[in-house]
Amino acid sequence: MTESVVGARERRKNRYQMAKSAAVERTDENGLARLKAWPQRAKSFYSDVRTEMRKVTTPSRKEVQGTTTVVIITVFLFGIYFAVIDKLLGTSLDRLLKSLTHR
Repeated sequence: MTESVVGARERRKNRYQMAKSAAVERTDENGLARLKAWPQRAKSFYSDVRTEMRKVTTPSRKEVQGTTTVVIITVFLFGIYFAVIDKLLGTSLDRLLKSLTHR
């Protein structure tokens, strides 16, 4: 099997296990039992966070520069687009109002 299929199965298995453990925790309504289980739940949570953080990769400088350039160009293009639309709508409304008031 390909690596992506195996990875997808592992992710589904992990999600199922997390959902199952969350469901089990919700059924226990005893306040004292929940208080006693808190350190273990916190340890488990931080362990999960560390596991997920190991999967995070930081982008290279080249990737950051590329995406920053795309964002800046996109912002300028949208700015120009909205300026043109604003000018067209403003001019059209001015002409419409002038034509309606001169009658």
